Amino acid sequence: MAAAGKVEEIGRATARDRILIAARRDGEASMADDHDKVAALLDAAAVLASLGCGYALIGGVAVGIHSGVPRATLDTDFAIPSGPDHKRLIDAMVAAGFKCVGEFEHSINFRHSNSEPVQIAFDPGFDAMIARAETIEVRDREVSIVRKDDLVAMKGRAAADPTRRKSKSLRDQADIELLRGDTPDPDEGW
Repeated sequence: MAAAGKVEEIGRATARDRILIAARRDGEASMADDHDKVAALLDAAAVLASLGCGYALIGGVAVGIHSGVPRATLDTDFAIPSGPDHKRLIDAMVAAGFKCVGEFEHSINFRHSNSEPVQIAFDPGFDAMIARAETIEVRDREVSIVRKDDLVAMKGRAAADPTRRKSKSLRDQADIELLRGDTPDPDEGW
C-alpha cells in the first residue's frame, strides 16, 4: 500500500474510534451497527489490498475519522485508481461475499454479506490522492485513507458540480467546514 505517512492516532481518538463515530446514524447506533460498518470496511479494504491496487477510504466515513464528528452516512466509500480491471475487481469482491448491486460510469456499488453498502469509485482525479494516502490502524489492520487536505479538495470539487443534487452539494459544503474545524461543542444546542 503506497502511503505518504502512517497515522495511528488522529486527534484524541484512535482511528478505530473515529470509524465507530463515523458509523453512527443520527448520532445513535448499537454495537452491532458499528461492527457491521467496520466489518464491511475491513473486508472491502482486504479485497482491494489483495488485488494490489492502491485505494483510499473517502466519503462520509473518512470525514468522520478526520473530523472526529459523527457523520451520518449510508455507505462506506473507497477510491481506486482509474486504470484497474473492473471485472477483476467485481469478481474478487463477489468471491469475498459482496454482492454487486450496480455499475456506473465512475463507480461500482456492492452490499457486504451483512447488508452494509460499499461503493468503489474511480476517477483520474483520485489517482494522485490515492498515491498520497495515509494509513490508519483498524482492529490491528492497516487501512488506507485519503489525507484531510485531499478530502477537502475532493468535497470542494463535488460541491461545485452543477449537475449534483443540491442536498448533496450542501452536505459536501458542510463536510468541508467540519474538516476545517467547524465542529460542534458536545453540549451545544441539541
